[in-house]
Amino acid sequence: MVKVITYGTYDLLHQGHINLLKRAKALGDYLIVGVTNDNFDRNRGKLNVKNNVIERVEAVKATGIADQIIIEDYVGQKIDDIQKYDVDIFTVGSDWKGHFDYLREFCDVVYLPRTEGISSTMLRAEKDKDIKIGIVGCGRIAKRFPKEADVVSQVVIEGFYDTDNLKSSELCSIYGKGRIYNSFEELVDNVDAVYIATPHLFHYEQTKYALEHHTHVLCETPMVLREDQARELFELAEKNSVVLLEANKTAFSPAFNHLMVLIKSGLIGDVVDVDASESKVWNDPSLRELDPSQAGGSLYELGSYPLLPVIRLCGIAYSDCHFYSKMNNDVDIYTKGILRFDHTVCSFKLGLGVKTEGNLVISGTKGYAYVPAPWWKTDYFELRYEDQNKNKKYFFSWDGEGLRYEIQEFISMIVNQRFSSAKLRRKESIIMAKVMEQFTNRINFVEI
Repeated sequence: MVKVITYGTYDLLHQGHINLLKRAKALGDYLIVGVTNDNFDRNRGKLNVKNNVIERVEAVKATGIADQIIIEDYVGQKIDDIQKYDVDIFTVGSDWKGHFDYLREFCDVVYLPRTEGISSTMLRAEKDKDIKIGIVGCGRIAKRFPKEADVVSQVVIEGFYDTDNLKSSELCSIYGKGRIYNSFEELVDNVDAVYIATPHLFHYEQTKYALEHHTHVLCETPMVLREDQARELFELAEKNSVVLLEANKTAFSPAFNHLMVLIKSGLIGDVVDVDASESKVWNDPSLRELDPSQAGGSLYELGSYPLLPVIRLCGIAYSDCHFYSKMNNDVDIYTKGILRFDHTVCSFKLGLGVKTEGNLVISGTKGYAYVPAPWWKTDYFELRYEDQNKNKKYFFSWDGEGLRYEIQEFISMIVNQRFSSAKLRRKESIIMAKVMEQFTNRINFVEI
């Protein structure tokens, strides 16, 4: 039996792909097709918003041409696969001619002619409508957005708005594209979606206005500080058939999501404790983040991140929540929170004037997961066990500022008319707002 192997993304599967698969199958008796995982486009420097790896595998399977389908997960896997499956011929399109000659040491290499006049890139250009985004609030966080958006397909930055016209002018000048708008309302009228990066207390009204005007919203975290407001906004988004997503960059990072999958698959047993920390030492009282009139403080500013793994792993039905805070000028410069669930106890430590180790530890009945600081920019983690020989390390890349992951998910939801994200569900954003509200009302609160 002559075994043949080929690889591809097979995004927007088209006749050119099918022709190539047929030519590959004709080279032997058994065809193995490797479908590259969702990291492939990221490594090429462009994040597409169409078919994910599961959809692409199903599309290849539906052709009936492949005898076996595998996932390509890492650089160097081709050599491993050729040896593992005892492959006789490696083949790929002629546009890669010479690129895979190094594989001739292991098997024959054949470059097949591609179908002229058709490609996934051409199909995207023909079918995909650009999404015009307006940036609202042009401060520190928003300055990262345009560059990150540039690596996501179908995104066009249309314009900028800030109550301080100098800030919007500066960001527009740095980016070199788009225009400056003199009012939030004017911006909303001229875009498909808005990215809201204003101070926390503006989020509710601005998000509500945009949703009422059938505009998609990506809102910086924390989206709102009250449970009823979060519920209202998600209901309004669904009523008007637009996307509302909280911009928690960690929630959409590949490494963090892989960690969650491994934990939920039982590799460390039953989760009994989650402990997450994040802190910065900011001593300038003029900063918005330390201004009580602008909802400053550790919990409002940082709380969404450590709450994320707690809620993802333990759910939304906590039985009680307690806060222990060190206050300064009516803002918490340090807060420790403890959430109790039926079978787990979770804690988080936050500081804007107190420094602590910013790691994440998830404890289970078989082992534990350790993510070193800064865990919210997850690019490496370990699963550790009593028998240290079983320990395993996982490495990922954290590309750019990390905003590209949330932008990709947001645009994908718009393009595919998907109004909820499995990576950050609406009910999870709502429960985060509930925790914020409990802190605001000083319920189960102790000043230390």
